[in-house]
Amino acid sequence: MKNVYFKFVSLLLAPLILIGCASREVNPRYSADFYQDGTFVSAMDNQNIGFSETVKIIWQLFVQETDGLEPTAGQIPVNQLTQADLLNMPNNSVVRFAHSTLLFRLDGRFILTDPVFSERASPVQFFGPKRFHPLPIELEEMPFIDIVILSHNHYDHLDEATLKVMQSRIGHVYTSIGLKSHLQELGFSDSQVTELDWWESINDKSLQISATPAQHFSGRGMFDRNKTLWSSWVIKSTQANLYFGADSGYFDGFKEIGKRFGPFDMTFLEDGAYNQRWSKIHMMPEEVVQAHLDLAGKWLFPVHNGSFKLSTHPWQEPFERVEQAAKEQNVQIVFPKMGEIISVLQPLTETERWWQTSEN
Repeated sequence: MKNVYFKFVSLLLAPLILIGCASREVNPRYSADFYQDGTFVSAMDNQNIGFSETVKIIWQLFVQETDGLEPTAGQIPVNQLTQADLLNMPNNSVVRFAHSTLLFRLDGRFILTDPVFSERASPVQFFGPKRFHPLPIELEEMPFIDIVILSHNHYDHLDEATLKVMQSRIGHVYTSIGLKSHLQELGFSDSQVTELDWWESINDKSLQISATPAQHFSGRGMFDRNKTLWSSWVIKSTQANLYFGADSGYFDGFKEIGKRFGPFDMTFLEDGAYNQRWSKIHMMPEEVVQAHLDLAGKWLFPVHNGSFKLSTHPWQEPFERVEQAAKEQNVQIVFPKMGEIISVLQPLTETERWWQTSEN
């Protein structure tokens, strides 16, 4: 009876989790090519997911049994870290905390992408996708972060609770058009945030930060669909050239990004939360490998997997499929554990298949 009740409540609340609980007014400076009538044009507009299909997706995501879709307790290995461990990170290194949250050490500075430290990728912490594993480090232990890169405003990328806590320990935020006002609501000053349009670059001391196209969409509430921009990002230091893809479906833009900014020492591409129903906005694993090739990448680091249940595929499937596709295309790929610090220039050449370990 309890299980039936939970499923009933889940079905009622699920739409709020998918579309958010609030909306806000934004006044973005225009991205001239695809800003029309107050919204940005996105690939999601052409997905043709109607009401009945939406209900079916909600049912599958929140109500169906989770056997095989989620790992068992302790199945995902995590390297626990201290603040001292992070302060001692070598130059040209990266560590993944969860999902798309990556910490880089480049030219002696810390760059953090899409920080999500909350237990759930959701507008509420009593319901919604719950993180599969503990964090490698607690939020309070994080050192001062020189730069935060915020790709777009979905709940699994923009975590208000995390940003509020970290605000005084963040030097600067680079983000997509339209998100500055949201960050100001969270306590960030005007001078602390810079919005970039696609193909715009900015120099921050020795680092060059560039916003690049992505095939996705945005929105946190019922009435703010595509009111703000979504972007992928290029991070170039004196020694490394990196691509952080955030969220995107496969599109020709990867080739253009590769021509303009590549080749890349390492690409960080989303490999998870995919489904044929929304294939225009999230890549299938085989497309991830092709995108890496389009970008002229040397090493592929798949992200956006192993942390939250955001689709209906088994949690291990993204690792298996992208590894097979990489092998077929002779692509060098790495799968570091959560909390494992690796070099972005010379990572380990042999991948540990940790997702197949039943107990840790």
